[in-house]
Amino acid sequence: MNYLKEFVYRLRGEYTTERLIKMGMKVGKNFKRLNGTILDPGHCWLIEIGDNVTMAPRVHILCHDASTKTFLGYTKIGRVSIGDNVFIGAESVVLPGVKIGNNVVIGANSTVTHDIPNNSVAVGSPARVVGTLNEYIEKEKKRMEIAPCYGEEYTLRGNVSMEKRQKQKEELQGKIGYII
Repeated sequence: MNYLKEFVYRLRGEYTTERLIKMGMKVGKNFKRLNGTILDPGHCWLIEIGDNVTMAPRVHILCHDASTKTFLGYTKIGRVSIGDNVFIGAESVVLPGVKIGNNVVIGANSTVTHDIPNNSVAVGSPARVVGTLNEYIEKEKKRMEIAPCYGEEYTLRGNVSMEKRQKQKEELQGKIGYII
């Protein structure tokens, strides 16, 4: 394990994915956890994450809910299961006892309070299913036909030039584009 990475995470009050796995969390292949994602360290053994899962920045996966502690003397806890091929948008929260199926997109800033079925797109607070994944993908494919599409040369990892940044900014005035 990278001890420097572990040290930096601990300084920030966070746990690395590797540390959480050692503590009992289950994670499949190709898991992407972006900045600020919190995977309930106090109950991480109750979290199961499938293959090809991406959690955008500041996603919170909670296996406990202390809202009952003052009144009942107990905190609610529950398992969280996330299937294969799932994207969870930035600032979303998944609460205890929730199962997210396979092939699911959770929109940014959603609060997932109940199970989300396979092949769904869910958004909102509380999150509700607004369509199937196939419907969403088809809609986006049609938008791509007329929208600006950019390659890696338009990304920081592709060392995007200032000229390309300005061009992209102008081309996206009032519209959505797509990037590789």
